[in-house]
Amino acid sequence: MKLVVASNNPGKLREFSEMLGPLGWEPVPQKELGVSECEEPHCTFVENALAKARHAAAVTGLPALADDSGLCVHALGGAPGVYSARYAGEPKSDERNNEKLMSDLEGQSDRRAHYVCALVFVRHANDPQPIIAEGEWHGEIVDAPRGQGGFGYDPYFLVPDLDVTAAELDAAEKNRRSHRGKALAILIERLKQRG
Repeated sequence: MKLVVASNNPGKLREFSEMLGPLGWEPVPQKELGVSECEEPHCTFVENALAKARHAAAVTGLPALADDSGLCVHALGGAPGVYSARYAGEPKSDERNNEKLMSDLEGQSDRRAHYVCALVFVRHANDPQPIIAEGEWHGEIVDAPRGQGGFGYDPYFLVPDLDVTAAELDAAEKNRRSHRGKALAILIERLKQRG
């Protein structure tokens, strides 16, 4: 069964394919189906993910899966939050976002942070009962980047129990521990329950 993924991120598509393939789903990136990126005007991850899923389903007529993810830093009142990808403005830039994060955290002793992922699955654009799953990954922000893997804020996101950053983890370990991995596992269980 085909499923449109409301994302153009190859890493996300790979993760979704690996976990949803065994259930009989064939995830297809929205770009391949002519779906444009959806506006993300909301202040919560869930609302943005729901908007993206409904948009992709409306354009394609297929079931859709969307996620909205970001980093929430305690000392910054939850920022960058839903603005994580564009924290330093347009065009999107991981490097500039990390520079802004370091600048905003200067002098702050509280370095607690967590990643959030909200996943939404809709059977069709007007699905009255979307499946929603959320995952969190708690850690701390370090002053200097470490590691070559991952993307976004990963080089600055310390996993305390391992004393490594997300960028120092191999892909399989990151997927097992991450906010997206946790949310996807919950979503799959709910899909199985619904048959």
